[in-house]
Amino acid sequence: MASEGKNLIGVDIGSSSIKVVEIAESRNGERKLVQFGYHPLPRETVVDGHVMNSGAIIEGLEKLFHKQKRRDVALRASGHSVIIKKITMPSMTAAELAEQINWEAEQHIPFDLADVRIDYQVLNQRQGQGQMDVLLVAAKKEEITDLTNLAIEARLKPKVVDLDAFTVQNCFEVAYGAPDPLQTVVLLHVGASLTTLNILAGGTTAFTRDIANGGNSVTEEIQRQLNISQEEAEAYKCGGGKGLVPKEVPQIISQAVEALAGEIQRSLDFYLATSGDRDIHRIVVSGGTANVRALQDAVARRARVNVETMEATRIAEPDPKTVDVEMLTSRSLQATVACGLALRKEREKST
Repeated sequence: MASEGKNLIGVDIGSSSIKVVEIAESRNGERKLVQFGYHPLPRETVVDGHVMNSGAIIEGLEKLFHKQKRRDVALRASGHSVIIKKITMPSMTAAELAEQINWEAEQHIPFDLADVRIDYQVLNQRQGQGQMDVLLVAAKKEEITDLTNLAIEARLKPKVVDLDAFTVQNCFEVAYGAPDPLQTVVLLHVGASLTTLNILAGGTTAFTRDIANGGNSVTEEIQRQLNISQEEAEAYKCGGGKGLVPKEVPQIISQAVEALAGEIQRSLDFYLATSGDRDIHRIVVSGGTANVRALQDAVARRARVNVETMEATRIAEPDPKTVDVEMLTSRSLQATVACGLALRKEREKST
């Protein structure tokens, strides 16, 4: 991927908050994390990937950028409006592939091609078999337009729209180095309402899936069983809250995360059954809900693999003169997608 110019500012508009990260890169490739912003959103601002309260998002973006001169941003899309598929095609030249890809897309994508933007990348050439693996991506134009229009209304300049799964992978590879081609690595990004699974095998994406479940289901269960406000339930889930945490909370959390851990394991089982891959070697979790220890434990127990949390801030040293390091540290798992977006450059062919 050719890349030039300054890093774009990463803007992750999630269902519960907006995260913003800016990384400055020197000519010798040294990175500094120079800005981190976090703005909570009211409930039901984004529902099932659809923006229901655009005013709240525009207001949040304006607050986060009110002192910022640079406004070139990278945004992310996810959820039902995005399809990612690994397909196998006969080996062909780049020109032949460009001609053929729309026909292939019609076979694999359940949307009308007129309604989507298509992109693709050759993952590997299997010369001996005369075949190649291609990663095919489709995103609904309407959703992309809605997203970029929100940014434009907040006087931002969207340059790139990336996908959740790839921004987390970008962050992982810069923070930890390229994945071992002999290992199967699961990147799990668990947000408030959506969990994105990206399995890397042979060093490249082998399988992705979005699960319409996340931390909100845990909060709602605490709220329902204790008959308390959403704010109190959220605080208890995160291990805080006013006064003592009721003794029932750990048990409620353990029960609530089991359903999500079960859905994650079904996706891993499906991948292992259909790919011929025999083992998962490493699971790395990110997203705000990755802070819930019971979820890490439930995923590890089912998969029989150690679960580690993504240290997104390994990609760049925070600058204490411009960044609230304590806030960044406490929200680093939530900042993963924004960090991945902030690695994108001004003049870059998007994936």
